[in-house]
Amino acid sequence: MRHLTWNHSETLKQVKCVHTNAEKYIVHHALTVGKTYEVKNETEEFYFIVDNSWKVGGFYKDYFEVVS
Repeated sequence: MRHLTWNHSETLKQVKCVHTNAEKYIVHHALTVGKTYEVKNETEEFYFIVDNSWKVGGFYKDYFEVVS
C-alpha cells in the first residue's frame, strides 16, 4: 500500500507542465501550465505527482517535460 505514503516519500524528479489539453479527462483543475511538480512515482505511461489539490494524482507523461 505504497500509495498511502506517497505524500511523504522522497521526490524522484521534477517535471514541468507544458499543456492541459486532455482528450478524455479534465486536468486543468489539477494542473497549471508552466508550474513545476514533484514526481512521487512513475510508470511507463504515468507520472504520479502532488497536484494543485495537494494530493497525489496520476497523469499521462505527455503533459510534462522533465526539469534538469
